[in-house]
Amino acid sequence: MTTKQLVYTALMTAIIAILGLVPGIPLPFMPVPIVIQNIGIFLAGIILGRRLGALSVIVFLLLVIAGLPLLSGGRGGIAVFAGPTAGYLVLYPFVAYFIGLVRDKYLQRVNFRVLFIAILLFGVVGLNILGTIIMGMMIHIPLSKALFLSLTFMPGDVIKAIIASLIGSTILNHSRFKQLI
Repeated sequence: MTTKQLVYTALMTAIIAILGLVPGIPLPFMPVPIVIQNIGIFLAGIILGRRLGALSVIVFLLLVIAGLPLLSGGRGGIAVFAGPTAGYLVLYPFVAYFIGLVRDKYLQRVNFRVLFIAILLFGVVGLNILGTIIMGMMIHIPLSKALFLSLTFMPGDVIKAIIASLIGSTILNHSRFKQLI
């Protein structure tokens, strides 16, 4: 890993952490809040690609495990991986990896549509379905109810996907950024 790659990974980890400063929106019927930190996970894959994007998310999660209160609402520590949000957290590096995989494949012709479809598939549908299945197992609710609850996140996550796709397509198509990577 080069120094430049190390710096980019650290910067993306910091961006994800900064997005955790925005408090989540608690839901009265579900133990998982609505957070904007997902945008940082999406952007990690978009901006850094599969390998470095997933690495930045893993570093972020290691900092959370170490006890730093970097998750939305000031949460941190190993205990968050035993709670209802564990599924989402464990899936974050995979989401960044698969979004980055699409980004790497289409880097020369990346656009809003390509990024939006990748985020929608991996970051919205995949993350919500698998995350709520794991949440359902953790809090002992039926699978059908867990999947129904995942619909709560869909509208907001589609908006987050649009925001991340706009930011990502703008950055990736900028001539200065192309010189940097």
